[in-house]
Amino acid sequence: MIRRLRFALLALLFPVFSVSASAQKPAFTVLAFYSTNVERDHVDFAEQALKFYATSAKKHDFVFESTTNWDDLNPTRLQHIRVVLWLNDSPHTESQRKAFEDYMQHGGGWLGFHVAAYNDADTHWPWFLEFLGGGVFYGNNWPPLPAALSVDDKASPVTRNLPAHFISPANEWYIWQPSPRANKNVRVLLTLDQSNFPLGLKDTLVGGDLPVVWTNTKYRMIYMNMGHGDKIFDDPHQNLFFEDALLWLAKKQH
Repeated sequence: MIRRLRFALLALLFPVFSVSASAQKPAFTVLAFYSTNVERDHVDFAEQALKFYATSAKKHDFVFESTTNWDDLNPTRLQHIRVVLWLNDSPHTESQRKAFEDYMQHGGGWLGFHVAAYNDADTHWPWFLEFLGGGVFYGNNWPPLPAALSVDDKASPVTRNLPAHFISPANEWYIWQPSPRANKNVRVLLTLDQSNFPLGLKDTLVGGDLPVVWTNTKYRMIYMNMGHGDKIFDDPHQNLFFEDALLWLAKKQH
């Protein structure tokens, strides 16, 4: 009788242990790529971003990994990665590029910052240009300055914690030609507010349509123009936005 009671008790407890073990499994894995042999301001941003997302991973129960080896852009390494971050650089070889294309075309997630989207006549990566929405780097302000940003899409879960307007910390702001907004697949989330112009001292932005954060709805991706220098994580609104963007990408189904 005692033995039967013991087995019955174990049977009742076992599912609880199973559920508990399952609940402790991290929700997803993020892999951040960065380089240390690039512009110092871009390295400074990457170092701060690594700390920021490592803290976020503990808070939201996901695995955050990082690498300076861009050869980790390969099918084997990416197999169980839910979102890839490019913090201050982009792929250097054809095999790295091809692996990233395949990853994104099969539902992978991407969050790219600042120079990660840089492309010009010498880039020779047509797929990446389409992926970004068609915009080619055209210029920037200098020196890095704070700027007022406007929220274009207030209904997006990515922007839900942002005020309609806020001041983004000092950054180098890019111009894209044509504007990504012209692409029917692009959904612009944030734009440089017209009140900023003229913006710059040496190199000046005088006006126009300058999206700074957008997603190409054909993919599970977000590009953010922020990422130059060590001031990027100085604003709590923007920090929460960075976090919300990653969580949205991780949970979004493509």
